Amino acid sequence: MGMAWECEYKHKINWDEVVSFPLYVEAIRFAFHEEGMIRTAVRALTLNVYHVGDEAVNKFVANNQNADYFLNLVKFFLDQCISFSILVSNASKNLGAESTSSLLSAIDEIEDNLYYFSDVNSAGIPEVGRLIMDGLLTLLIFPLILPSLRTSVANETGIGASTSLYLLCCILRIVKIKDLANTVASALLSYIETFVLRSELELNGHKSDHGSRDASQIAEDNNISPDSYSESLQVTIPYPSSSRSPTADNNLPQHFTPREALLSFITCGDDVQVSGSLSLLATLLQTKELDESMVDAFGILPQRKQHKKLLLQALVGEEAGEEQLFSTESTVVKDGISSELDIYVQKLKDQYGVSCTSPMTGASPRVHRFQVLDALVSLLCRSNISAETLWDGGWLLRQLLPHSKAEFKNHHARLLKDSFHNCTHRLLEETRGTWPDMLVTVLCDEWRKCKRVIEASSLRKDPMCMLLPPYKSASEELVSSESSFIAGERMCETVKVFVLLHHLHIFSLGRILLDQPPLFSQVDIPEETRAKNAGVNPSGPKPGNEINLVDAVPCRIAFERGKERHFYFLSISMGSSGWVVLAEELVTKPQYGVIRVAAPLAGCNPRIDDKHRRWLHLRIRPSLFSFTDAAKHSSHEKAKSRALVDGRWTLAFRDEESCKVALTMILEEIRLQSHEVERRLKPLLEFEKDLESSNPTQPMDDNTS
Repeated sequence: MGMAWECEYKHKINWDEVVSFPLYVEAIRFAFHEEGMIRTAVRALTLNVYHVGDEAVNKFVANNQNADYFLNLVKFFLDQCISFSILVSNASKNLGAESTSSLLSAIDEIEDNLYYFSDVNSAGIPEVGRLIMDGLLTLLIFPLILPSLRTSVANETGIGASTSLYLLCCILRIVKIKDLANTVASALLSYIETFVLRSELELNGHKSDHGSRDASQIAEDNNISPDSYSESLQVTIPYPSSSRSPTADNNLPQHFTPREALLSFITCGDDVQVSGSLSLLATLLQTKELDESMVDAFGILPQRKQHKKLLLQALVGEEAGEEQLFSTESTVVKDGISSELDIYVQKLKDQYGVSCTSPMTGASPRVHRFQVLDALVSLLCRSNISAETLWDGGWLLRQLLPHSKAEFKNHHARLLKDSFHNCTHRLLEETRGTWPDMLVTVLCDEWRKCKRVIEASSLRKDPMCMLLPPYKSASEELVSSESSFIAGERMCETVKVFVLLHHLHIFSLGRILLDQPPLFSQVDIPEETRAKNAGVNPSGPKPGNEINLVDAVPCRIAFERGKERHFYFLSISMGSSGWVVLAEELVTKPQYGVIRVAAPLAGCNPRIDDKHRRWLHLRIRPSLFSFTDAAKHSSHEKAKSRALVDGRWTLAFRDEESCKVALTMILEEIRLQSHEVERRLKPLLEFEKDLESSNPTQPMDDNTS
């Protein structure tokens, strides 16, 4: 192919101008073939052409006759986005293995298209880069994506809010065009009222008279009502009507910017809206093509970058640099933001027909920084958001957390402290819950994970978390509230939130975060315990081990229908672990027996039968819980997950007194086990007192924002 192309190239040049390129022209005819391998081959060929670096070739591929290809690429991508949004909507209602697989395939296609746009742009052909950028803005972002962010209610524009947030993140992350990033940012910061769609889309002086869709088709297919339609189509950007009642919308003024909608999603939206909004803010923060003044206008410019910018101004001798470096208000930065934003807002009006105004004119970026801090702190006080999403909010707050204590408002610190107090109380309850024996292990594991997440240089998100609600556990799908698996999921969530809030408090105090949580070590088992009396191995009771039955109570149990067996029942605890044991007495060695069955003590929920007072009911949970199931849930592999059920024991004792003795023995050992777990967690549980004594915030006027 390369030889054939070289031969054609030599014979189709006339006076340093490429007048014909049959291989390229014929190839792009198959650019939208239904077979993916053919599309891949066409893209590989076209990229080779674009990266030749010959000026004559560049002019040929960008001329009016061939520029339709790039516009049709965007239209093809637009169709994919609308289909993708429908797929997301259907999957959120009925999630299964098939819909999950289809969604993952669609995500791959969306990102493949954007990477192709990026590769084409990297060839360095200015006209082509502008065609792609203008196509994305005028066909997708202005008419479809931005309107969907103005309301959390699913509307008829063809693309849902969650899909729009995901698409914006992908576009900014993959298609690295400076003007594109700053134009999108300025649109997110502006009040947008109307957007003009050309009936014959004209980009860079080129009119497209064919392709998969034109402006009128986009409006018609997505039920966008035009105010007028002659040479242009004016689309009114919707605001939430008063008749709608989503929580996020009720906290917004009548007119608001998309940025304000993002903050409203964070404070009042559901898990998907929060995750998408945090991801978009994180993407804007990490987009190198975006001017720092734009990032500051969003209120997400890290404190270290603000100080660095002012320090550079002072070093180069700018008059206000040194003064502003030690000032609480930066007029220099404010003016820089206003001028930069005004340029792009004017570009929105003149080049793209967007009727908009900028609320940032004359405003201080510090106001926006406090708005973001308010939203993130409010998020961390919410109890209806998954821990994984809260970790994302913690990462963003960590980026913005001021180095100066005085910058962190009193009410921010109070809210976080109250949230930490409530979470500490819930963690303390878990020491008396179903999984206290696993609590320390899980806490140490989540401590390391959370530290890696919030100290990471970038936020890595599973796209499925931005598109679909979190996996509905059995706690939400089944009425049974006694399942140990439900309790395990709840315990994991509690630990994750506790660890996050603990980390953020340590950062706010300016302390170094340890690699391991500060815990008390496990102590030796006292001599006067049932475990010592029974002679249980320090590693715990194992089937086949011999034990002393001095504290055991004889009972009967039937593991199979009609096959009742005689055992000795014993409940023991060793440190933070505990077991209920069934042993058979040795005929040759009275008062000694062999362990046949050992099950976890925690979560056994002992209960004497209401009618048969000699019967004791126990719930038997697994010895270990797969706490990595949370990863499955986040990947939405609901169809592959198995319904797990706890075991049940019903022990029959000789008389009611023996049954009560067994019950008392269990409750005493559970109490000892819980006290040991609580003792080990004491340094963490008392951290709240340390917060009070440290007085992390200084008095500050709340009107500064």
